[in-house]
Amino acid sequence: MSAILASLIPTFLIIATGWLCRATNFVSEPQWAGLERVTYVIFFPALIIDTLSRADLSSVPVLGVGGALVGSILTMAVLVLAIRPVLERRFGIDGPSFTSIFQGATRWNTFVGLAVAGSLFGQRGIALIAVAIAAMVPLLNLLAFYVFIRFAGRPRQSPWDILRSFIANPFIWSCAIGLALNLLAPPLPKPVAGYIDVIGRAALASGLLIVGAGLDIRRLASPGLPHALTAALKLVLMPVMAVTLARFIGVTGDDLVVTVVAASVPSASAAYVLARQMGGNAGLMAEILTLQTLIALISMPLLISLLV
Repeated sequence: MSAILASLIPTFLIIATGWLCRATNFVSEPQWAGLERVTYVIFFPALIIDTLSRADLSSVPVLGVGGALVGSILTMAVLVLAIRPVLERRFGIDGPSFTSIFQGATRWNTFVGLAVAGSLFGQRGIALIAVAIAAMVPLLNLLAFYVFIRFAGRPRQSPWDILRSFIANPFIWSCAIGLALNLLAPPLPKPVAGYIDVIGRAALASGLLIVGAGLDIRRLASPGLPHALTAALKLVLMPVMAVTLARFIGVTGDDLVVTVVAASVPSASAAYVLARQMGGNAGLMAEILTLQTLIALISMPLLISLLV
């Protein structure tokens, strides 16, 4: 437990630093927007490409970890869709608000996952999270698009529009490039590899600062059912499902710990951007993200200790 806390505390201290910089306006809104864009499009892809291109995938349980996480996401998606009629009839949850509940229960914050796994297990932990990204991100984007089109009253998108959004997603194309370099190409020349490595090192710190900058404690003055429900589903039930499936598949040891980390992180800050763009309840999404990030400081070490 102490080792887990020692790995988690620096992560959340960086998040707190981002919140403090935003709350005091030390870093202004346009500057945060620029940092977020550079992190998503340059820093983060460089880290993924560097990690996957150099990872010994033969020693990583790709199917075990990826299969457990995909299975838990699909199970959670089915569960949330199944309770939607009850949420609408009994609690007055409309379509846009439901999309925020769905995203809050299924999506995951890759920055937090990478930082915690890397702190616990170094490059192997980052490689496993990169495998999780490759397995989860395409599926999560597909599910999110379906839910927004079905429940947020948005016009249906053509297959080409959906494909284009996938291709343009930095999480997806960086995974594809990293895996292609690993499987098909010789080692990168040292100057190129050094360039990618240096850029990638900036990803975790900047990503966590962005997570902290997105927190707005004032939004949590009156949390309700959507907040409590998404916290329980994402931060408790999702890790339990992922561990159950991982054990059944045969994942053990450090690999099982990384599976718990990937499943127990709070929802992604990108969910708020998607909610704004596609007609979801962006305000509710921001509240859910803030609450989950704060709870995760306690829930993640407890779940890692109890489930592994």
